[in-house]
Amino acid sequence: MPKIQLLSSRLANQIAAGEVVERPASVVKEVLENSLDAGATRVDIDVEAGGSKLIRVRDNGSGIPAEDMELALARHATSKITSLEDLECVGSLGFRGEALASIGSVSRLTLTSNANEQGSEGSSAACEGREMEVQRKPAPHPRGTTVEVRDLFFNTPARRKFLRTEKTEFNHLEEVVKRLALSRFDVAFTLRHNGKVVHSLKAASLQAESQRRVAAICGPAFMEQAIAIESAVPPYRLSGWVGLPTFSRSQADLQYFFVNGRVIRDRLIAHAVKQAYRDVLYHGRHPAFVLYLELDPAQVDVNVHPTKHEVRFRDGRAVHNFIFSSLHRALADVRPGRESGGDPLAERLLATDDGMAIDTATGEIRSQSPLAWGAPTAAGRPGMAGRAYGSSAPTAAQVGAQLQGYSRLHGLPAAGTPEEVPPLGYALAQLKGVYVLAENAHGLVLVDMHAAHERITYERLKAARDESGIRSQPLLVPQSVAVSQREVQVATEHSALFQRLGLAVEEGGEESLVIRQIPVVLRDSNVEQLVRDVLADLIEFGSSERIEAHMDEILSTMACHGSVRANRRLTIPEMNALLRDMEETERSGQCNHGRPTWIQMGLDELDTLFLRGR
Repeated sequence: MPKIQLLSSRLANQIAAGEVVERPASVVKEVLENSLDAGATRVDIDVEAGGSKLIRVRDNGSGIPAEDMELALARHATSKITSLEDLECVGSLGFRGEALASIGSVSRLTLTSNANEQGSEGSSAACEGREMEVQRKPAPHPRGTTVEVRDLFFNTPARRKFLRTEKTEFNHLEEVVKRLALSRFDVAFTLRHNGKVVHSLKAASLQAESQRRVAAICGPAFMEQAIAIESAVPPYRLSGWVGLPTFSRSQADLQYFFVNGRVIRDRLIAHAVKQAYRDVLYHGRHPAFVLYLELDPAQVDVNVHPTKHEVRFRDGRAVHNFIFSSLHRALADVRPGRESGGDPLAERLLATDDGMAIDTATGEIRSQSPLAWGAPTAAGRPGMAGRAYGSSAPTAAQVGAQLQGYSRLHGLPAAGTPEEVPPLGYALAQLKGVYVLAENAHGLVLVDMHAAHERITYERLKAARDESGIRSQPLLVPQSVAVSQREVQVATEHSALFQRLGLAVEEGGEESLVIRQIPVVLRDSNVEQLVRDVLADLIEFGSSERIEAHMDEILSTMACHGSVRANRRLTIPEMNALLRDMEETERSGQCNHGRPTWIQMGLDELDTLFLRGR
């Protein structure tokens, strides 16, 4: 073996760059985080050739004093932490002080900054990866900092060969900007590629403006079919938006989770969200969400990954349970007329002086009619406000008169104004023995009667189980399961959990467990594998929903077989009873398999089909 020797500064920086700088997007992430930590309220990003040729980030933050310019490009030099205590409760996005040094070791980097409140006398420091000699000189610059990175990986051709096409690299870079723009609504972001403006996001202070930014980044469809989340159980607070189960994705590409303003990808978080959607999401689909978790910085360790994309919670189980329960409760309360978070359209309409309103998500100008004649989407979310009906929208009295006449015809309770009409309205007829047609204040409602009744039956079976408890039965021959010592320890620690779920699991030896009692509904299931899966979840996440999930699957099957079948003719009173049950049942917007149970067609949609008003 050769003699032990110290690495050169240049080689050490290039090794660090391998951890920090993977592609142009990594450079943008590190520099933007520095800008945000410096208190910037506006950031401009200019890139060329996907970022491989040029990356220029300019901010209006606090700037760097002239005497600190060379030190800013040195490795492990930082203004953000000074002691171990600071490292244990990091409140800034960056803190290690190796980003600029690592970037400079594989590019031609120029740092220009001015820390003076007044005046434009700044200074500039430059270095090239080959020499790493910093050259400083005076340079005019307003208060703030500009970081210019040219010819990324010019001195490491092997690394440069791993870069993808310009379009691919820019897509990664754009995603970084989107994430940081979602984390800081109070900061304005502008992104240009090859001289063309791609994003121009104004700073947002009002809720409607924040929603407009989310719509611009995640798409208007997400905001139209999302419910607002606001949950606080000290020391945790969760806020943001989650997509309705009917607004799902084929891949997990619309999922943003922030912890104290830092975007993260965490298996514990992903598991909690997945469990919350378990009972309402169509199989093989992924939920969409933009969520913000706030907690004491001392309760989360951000120093566990070079790129800081992963964190470690001091009490992971408590965090998991809080996120799961918050989302589970919010999704359970999504039913006709009781969507959590209110009407997202109404929240994003900004009134104008001429009696109109501007949709902040789409830019459309809408009429502020006193009656919102909706064109709700497939999930029942209002999608339009105000409807041209001849020269004016119908009045509340006209709608009430129409529904009063309908009520008298079918012997139903009298309906006055549309506000008194049930969310799903009143049944009109049955189509092909499969769908129920109803009229509400917005227009036409179509209900899949089997899917709807399946959900109603399923929720009643779960409620009965929870009310009377889980019935268990002892095994005639106790079942022995070979496991590891760690699994025996976990099973012993969580014996109360197993007991609550109707399972009697005891220690059978240093590396074995004995199952003596199981829930009645699981008598035909592979209980041994179920116990193994639960133990695996408990070790990794601190909690498990597998037993409840398996029992729910059985109840779901029972509900499917016990629900009204297709081609069964229902009377008008029976149809209306089904509509009222849907309005009172949790998660009634989706069947047990995640498919929608009803859709709304507004009058404007129907008018479009028949070319009315053209």
